[in-house]
Amino acid sequence: MTDATSDRAPLGRRERKKAATRKALADAALQLFVERGYDQVGIRDVAEAADVSTTTLFKHFPSKEALVFDEGEEIRADLLAAVRHRPTGQSIPGALRDHVLHARLRKGADADPQFARFLELVDDTPALRDYARRMWLQHEVDLASAIADESGVPEGDPTCRALARFALEARDLGHGTPDPDAAIARAFDLLEQGWAGRPDAPAEQD
Repeated sequence: MTDATSDRAPLGRRERKKAATRKALADAALQLFVERGYDQVGIRDVAEAADVSTTTLFKHFPSKEALVFDEGEEIRADLLAAVRHRPTGQSIPGALRDHVLHARLRKGADADPQFARFLELVDDTPALRDYARRMWLQHEVDLASAIADESGVPEGDPTCRALARFALEARDLGHGTPDPDAAIARAFDLLEQGWAGRPDAPAEQD
């Protein structure tokens, strides 16, 4: 599940029906997982709650874990857009930091209660955390390519690949910490400034 929205061409009748079925399955799964616990809910339970067959469920979602998440293409598009459409003057690490904090840790008065429940469910379920991490990390190559393009360096540049990998990994550093926002922000500070930029970094010796 994500909170991203984008402009799309109007869907035809068949596409609308597919989208409605997919949403019904995802909503039923999230509600059941939150109410009973992820491990206590089976695929058949979700299908019955959405009033479809298990065969229909698997046409829309390849696994139980996938029921909780939107398709990876939307995640990829939002991630690359954060780099390519960042505000003038903002660094690439800064843009990725803002995107990660918004997408992963949205909260406050304007937070969507359903999205908050989704985040809590993922955080509390190891199988979902692992699945989310795999989905997230699979975009490393595309992210590195976008970083290289924005930086004016050849595709395949190892520093761009390193930044992409470490930026994606940084998202999970907040898990289990008292202040996830601060933990992630500090990781991106390191990507932005390097080890020498740390406030407690020792001075160079002559």
